[in-house]
Amino acid sequence: MKAGARLAAAVAVLTEISARHRPAALALADWGKASRFAGSGDRAAVGNLVYDALRRRGSIAARMGAGTPRTLVLGAAGRALGLDAAEIAAAADGSKHALTPLTDTESAALARTEPLSDAELLADVPTWVVPLLRPVLGEHLSAEIAALSERAPVDIRVNTLKATRKQVVADLEKLAPVETRYSPVGLRFDAPEGAGRTPNVEAEPAHGKGWFEVQDQGSQIAALLVDARPGQDVVDLCAGAGGKTLALAAAMKGEGRILAHDNDKTRLRPIFERLARSGAKNVEVLAASNADALSGMDRRFDRVVIDAPCTGSGTWRRRPDAKWRLKPRNLEQRRKEQREALAQAAPLVKPGGRLVYITCSLLPAENSEQMALFLAANPDFSLMPYSDVWREVLPGTPPASADGRADTLLLTPARHGTDGFFVAILARNA
Repeated sequence: MKAGARLAAAVAVLTEISARHRPAALALADWGKASRFAGSGDRAAVGNLVYDALRRRGSIAARMGAGTPRTLVLGAAGRALGLDAAEIAAAADGSKHALTPLTDTESAALARTEPLSDAELLADVPTWVVPLLRPVLGEHLSAEIAALSERAPVDIRVNTLKATRKQVVADLEKLAPVETRYSPVGLRFDAPEGAGRTPNVEAEPAHGKGWFEVQDQGSQIAALLVDARPGQDVVDLCAGAGGKTLALAAAMKGEGRILAHDNDKTRLRPIFERLARSGAKNVEVLAASNADALSGMDRRFDRVVIDAPCTGSGTWRRRPDAKWRLKPRNLEQRRKEQREALAQAAPLVKPGGRLVYITCSLLPAENSEQMALFLAANPDFSLMPYSDVWREVLPGTPPASADGRADTLLLTPARHGTDGFFVAILARNA
């Protein structure tokens, strides 16, 4: 496909997303199935255009003077395809399969070269979210929103039940992995520039052999801060597809017991194949339909993990369409689910054990505010400073939390190079 056809295809996909309120991944998949003529490079280019346009929808609309699918694609094309203004104009030549020629307004907008203003940067998240983020991120707000609007790298976690990081580096040498900054079991593949493609690491034989799993470094850190040890009894209460469950099993060296549970059977379904591939033998999956699976197990567990349902604001680099679908009512629903999960988890923790609360959100309503409510209702729990646990389980000096707190940890893209993650470690004192 020529550049003009790629631009037109991205406009068609964005129109489908906007008109039918469809997730970007599904709309792109349907376009790919209907466009057999498109090669892998074409599909990657169109995907880059669509996702880059969604990541920077607000700032592009501000620059272009409109937020239509056409203007968003034109505004994203420079970085997404590595084209300058003249090349974009040449691609939109009105020929068959291409966009109609640029208007004078579009040409003038594409010719602008000055850096984005703070107001333009802040437009890349929903307006109602900005006042929620400002108290947490302070003077770093614009930088963090800019980072949330960039492409994300691919991180993998080496499964130490089957391989070492050195072995995986050697096996994937052609893909140029680099060691992650904080996680001692992580490797990173940097986000591509322009029309470049992200490596499909899950197609590698080493993945099929269970040597690694795709997992953001922030998620790896959260799992390591659980400090699950061999021989312990652990509950992963909101296990989902099992990413953290697998990380916990590796940290425990396959010894002890992990109960993995999730109320959503669809989210839980992939865990079985992943467990088989990983070689973890100490995980028991509790059926989503069994609401009483943990009844009668009060005060029995060394570690109880809540990877809580949340808005996912920390993952907007990877799922930019989700931020534009988020509404205040969604936040309130997630907060309700988080309180319910905490209420279910607290009785399970044995004296001296720990409850670890994790979200992939940057919003204090899901993080520090939930912890304040929980501690007020549960005086037998107290927060453990994350830095104390970090020094036990992770190498190097603990980084500063992005919100400036000393008790809980907030990881962010700009400050830590991770997705946004919140981790609170609560010890049961009695």
